[in-house]
Amino acid sequence: MPDKNKIGYRPTWAQVDLKKLEYNFKQVRALLSNQTKVLVTVKADAYGHGLIPVAQRLEVCGVDYLGVASIDEGIKLRLAGIKIPILLLGLILKKDIDPLFTYRLTPTVCDQEMAVVLNAKAVAKNKKIALQIKVDTGMGRIGVLHNDALKLVKDIYKLKNIVIEGVFTHFAFADINRKFTDYQIKLFEKLVDDLKKSGIVIPLVHAANSIGLIDYKNSHFNMVRPGLVIYGLHPKGNPQIKLKPVLSLKTQIIFIKKVPAGSRISYAGTYVTKKSVYIVTLPIGYGDGYPRNLSNLAFLLIGGKRFRIAGRICMDQIMVDVGSFKPKIGDEVVLIGSQVKQRITTEELAELSGTISYEIVCGLGSRIPRVYIS
Repeated sequence: MPDKNKIGYRPTWAQVDLKKLEYNFKQVRALLSNQTKVLVTVKADAYGHGLIPVAQRLEVCGVDYLGVASIDEGIKLRLAGIKIPILLLGLILKKDIDPLFTYRLTPTVCDQEMAVVLNAKAVAKNKKIALQIKVDTGMGRIGVLHNDALKLVKDIYKLKNIVIEGVFTHFAFADINRKFTDYQIKLFEKLVDDLKKSGIVIPLVHAANSIGLIDYKNSHFNMVRPGLVIYGLHPKGNPQIKLKPVLSLKTQIIFIKKVPAGSRISYAGTYVTKKSVYIVTLPIGYGDGYPRNLSNLAFLLIGGKRFRIAGRICMDQIMVDVGSFKPKIGDEVVLIGSQVKQRITTEELAELSGTISYEIVCGLGSRIPRVYIS
């Protein structure tokens, strides 16, 4: 267990292994040509792994670009000394343009109006500003519709103080619908070809997310945008790359008691003991982002054995029926990760709770300290 200076007095923590992060990055690099650049998505606090430590290690690894969701995330990276380019994957309001210049952040643009405002601000500052254009090929989220993209790029290209650094799109369901994903790729390829025929060469062209870079080689273009695989998590149903999970979630037993058969455990008594058993209590709950809907479903590891959660998960505590096995107060418990020869994966918890692995790791709250192995 880490010392109290690292985690405080509540014995619950997430362990983030930056060596495994580097390993995963190298695995991704090995799938690409030497000319293909890599943008790693570090939004949402690097998927719950810690924005600054993750970004710093990736910069050392040689990542070409970082992707964030907001100006605030970009500013944090710059204040931490990150030098490499940063793309804002989300949109911003016109009133929030100034930090783009101050902190060298690259905005995503989907319409002419924002491009004109950016150009005017750049003219006023006697600078040029780089931007990237998002194209909607079927996601239905942000982005100029693919039918209108060529005209938009041409119009923005005419603005004197704008540099169109990149153009990109996003797959809607590459994990479950190959036909539609191939359709998206073809639409995007056509746009890139039409731009070249118009004499417009854009330096960065990208579409591939994690599953795209593994399963759709024709979507690599000259940059890819992995997120999930960098953190050692597999896209659904896709084991074709060897990864090491970067994050482990751990706690310690704080209480043990033996209860008789027929005892009801936790709120609403949804769990009833069938015989006399030991019940242990753990200092972690849904207030930490551990999903409440894993009540009575999820397993965890104590003493190298798998035990199921007993009763409803509370805001701050979880109970576990360990049967006749009697651990000790202070014993380490693994909720995500390995212990002896057993393992609990993020993917396993996601499937049990009816969600995706992204939500499990991103949902782990700030009340859980991150401890880094570098």
